[in-house]
Amino acid sequence: MLKLRTYFSGFLALLLVSCSPKSAATVAKSDGGTTLEEVAQPNLIIIHTDEHNFRTLGCYRDLMAANDALVWGPEVKVGTPNIDRIAHEGAICDAYYAPSPVCAPSRASMMTGLYPIATDVRQNNIPMNASMRTFAQVLKEQGYATSYVGKWHLEGEGKYTRVNNSFGWEDHSMMFNGGHAPYFRLKDGWIEAINAKAFVRLKEKGETENIHYVTDYLTDRSLAILERDKDKPFCLMLSIPDPHTPNIARPPYDTMFSNLNYQPPATMTIIPEEDRPGWATGKDKNYHRDFDPGYVEGYLGMVKCIDDNVGRILDFLDREKLAQKTIIIFTSDHGDMIFEHDRNNKGVPYEASARVPFLIRFPGHIPAGKQIGTPYTMVDFAPTVLGLLGAPALTNIHGTDASATFLSPKKAPSPGRITYIGTTGGNWVAAVDGHHKLILSKNDPPYLFDLELDPQEIINRYEDPAYAAVIKRLQPELLRQVRLYKDPSTLSKGELITSH
Repeated sequence: MLKLRTYFSGFLALLLVSCSPKSAATVAKSDGGTTLEEVAQPNLIIIHTDEHNFRTLGCYRDLMAANDALVWGPEVKVGTPNIDRIAHEGAICDAYYAPSPVCAPSRASMMTGLYPIATDVRQNNIPMNASMRTFAQVLKEQGYATSYVGKWHLEGEGKYTRVNNSFGWEDHSMMFNGGHAPYFRLKDGWIEAINAKAFVRLKEKGETENIHYVTDYLTDRSLAILERDKDKPFCLMLSIPDPHTPNIARPPYDTMFSNLNYQPPATMTIIPEEDRPGWATGKDKNYHRDFDPGYVEGYLGMVKCIDDNVGRILDFLDREKLAQKTIIIFTSDHGDMIFEHDRNNKGVPYEASARVPFLIRFPGHIPAGKQIGTPYTMVDFAPTVLGLLGAPALTNIHGTDASATFLSPKKAPSPGRITYIGTTGGNWVAAVDGHHKLILSKNDPPYLFDLELDPQEIINRYEDPAYAAVIKRLQPELLRQVRLYKDPSTLSKGELITSH
């Protein structure tokens, strides 16, 4: 990559940046402004979890009132100092969303910068269109060593199957399509999944020597790749299948949270079922009227294990003096309701399902402690990452390059952006602006939540005259984006209801 030095004249430096196909990244000064400094190709590490509720991370709880942060009881929380470190030394996004809160569609958008329907991945277990171009392909062409470790979920229905089309991930030797077994072992060079009961039986027989807890093993593989590639520009994505169900943590994490006083979230009881929207009460496998403390306990154990493994990666970067030239991102494909509004898992527009953690660190470039309230989705991931790396942009995509937002001064104002999310079945769509959320459905009246006054999304303010201007601003823009991006709601029967 072309190196730019501060002693070049401003005009010449800007000219070189605009003309070079491998221009240096624009970086931030210590006072929060931006300048062009000597910078080679930055490295990129993406740590991506599956079904991760943002309230389980300390850096997000710090942004909330206690009753909103600790929804399962005042003492029910998990310390995440390593993940929090990424936020404290970089930026935290508190309005980052899955474009569709389901595994595969969100991942397809992340890779391509397109809404799910444009990738063919309208729902889980559908292969991504082979013609799609990803940010990994761009980086590989720019000389990066690209490696993917963990769950892929973009090649159809197979679990623990090898991936045939890696879409630019050069090292995909431990890239498997799907699966959430807590343990596995390598048999004939590939994965043999082991569930919790099978692990207990093998442990009783003393046959666990070559069995690995998945999060630990994938981190081991990632660290080996980092050691191999540390002297060249690299892009590594570690895709951890947890904290997705079945919520099995290994010792000692399985008992770390056993003695807490677990309580049902207030939203399980405060809203009568008859007053809930249909998109929240569908009697599917994710609907739960009974609170299960064990579900939460296992979830917290998995998160703690993930955090400790994130610490191993941060320690490697420090030890090898790579931290200053490595962008590290922590995020997820969607959230987990964990009994809020009587639901588990995903698939609904509530914050706990649709909103994802998004933390990014680039020391000396992204101001430390920066908080970004502008709404973005995984559609914006690929163009933003390429922008931060100074790499060529993907063309004909839906996403926005938000790199300027991350590199801007710490207290830069939010531009008031409106973005939309939807469901794979086309039954609801939602607009978010960082303060409000408008939800339109084909079977229910509209819902408007004030996310600042009502972060647990209890009160529908759509008919409140005080919010008329908000609706006037959000609703036409939501409908415009729905049509522009050919949301599934435009392809199925029925019309979105736009009034009570």
